[in-house]
Amino acid sequence: MNSKTLAKKIRSHVLDMTNSGNSAHVGSCLSVVDILAVFYRGVLKINPKKPNDPKRDRLIFSKGHAAAALYATLAEVGFFSLSKLKTFYQDGSFLAGHVTCANNPGVELSTGSLGHGLGVAVGRAKALKMNKSASRVFVILSDGECDEGSVWEAVLFAAHHKLENLVVIVDYNKIQSLDRVDKTLRLEPFADKWRAFGWNAKEVSGHDHSRLRVALKRTPYSKGKPSVVLAHTTKGKGVSFMENSVLWHYRSPQGREYEAAKLECRR
Repeated sequence: MNSKTLAKKIRSHVLDMTNSGNSAHVGSCLSVVDILAVFYRGVLKINPKKPNDPKRDRLIFSKGHAAAALYATLAEVGFFSLSKLKTFYQDGSFLAGHVTCANNPGVELSTGSLGHGLGVAVGRAKALKMNKSASRVFVILSDGECDEGSVWEAVLFAAHHKLENLVVIVDYNKIQSLDRVDKTLRLEPFADKWRAFGWNAKEVSGHDHSRLRVALKRTPYSKGKPSVVLAHTTKGKGVSFMENSVLWHYRSPQGREYEAAKLECRR
């Protein structure tokens, strides 16, 4: 299965999971789907049969509110059964509404309280470097998450310790919980901020699989510096009436909206 086929399957699962669970963050899930598909088809050094292999790459999914997208990806690539996705957001399920690592192989860290993922990733990257490991640590951040001061503390630490084995990708969909990012807390000039903190920064379309793959595979961009990819994405990507809409940060697709969304995803 190539990354584009995988992305199509993930989008369909996301709609099913948020519909049956009557849960939120469908727009945030859909914006990150292509990034996840590329990671799990040709970038990450992982083996679903050995989820705790010490030689594996680590992917920390810091934007944990988009849990459905990560769970669907892991199921599709073989970390656990697809049937488990039907339990998403149900009482007693291990597939909680925000990412949890308990009993979920392939999940590196429980996330969802924004601003924590990068700090943990920095610590893991530092430990791997001290142990002379060839493994890399990747982190997917949301753009709204970059409002958090803890993110920038971790950014400083990573540059100071020359963690070239650390790569951040920001799902830059320009919308956070209640409004557009530039109206909530402006991030631009975003790439320049990362560079000023000592990182190599590149910008790419977050829905162009070829360019994403090239950008991620070429990291680190230079020795002695961590790397960040600012992936420009569309909130709700793949469902026309969800795209670029603040409404679909929290809304759950039900009834005719769900049917219409599923129809678009099949095309």
